[in-house]
Amino acid sequence: EVHLVESGGGLVQPGGSLRLSCAASEFTFGTYVMSWVRQAPGKGPEWVSAISRDGARTNYANSMKGRITFSRDNAKNTLYLQMDSLRSEDTAVYYCVRVGLGASFDYWGQGTQVTVSS
Repeated sequence: EVHLVESGGGLVQPGGSLRLSCAASEFTFGTYVMSWVRQAPGKGPEWVSAISRDGARTNYANSMKGRITFSRDNAKNTLYLQMDSLRSEDTAVYYCVRVGLGASFDYWGQGTQVTVSS
């Protein structure tokens, strides 16, 4: 069974930074595109970023572009999301997601809470 475990969330003041991690297991990690998706309270899921299989290419949502960096370490089966200049509107549960056939989000982690508040 595919396993994705996020960590690194927490409470941070506006303007602060957090680094999220996602440990993957039970699948050939380096052969999949991966994404981060977030869900704010009372809202639907919002795609945040995607990274290519080799980590050479990334895409970012306009809402976070310039403030986040998505990377991966295929030797460690781990994803990283560096988030800087955080805003209150970035408060959400952040999920790492495997991108499967037809660009579907076929497996999700349990999520990690990010709260941006003074």
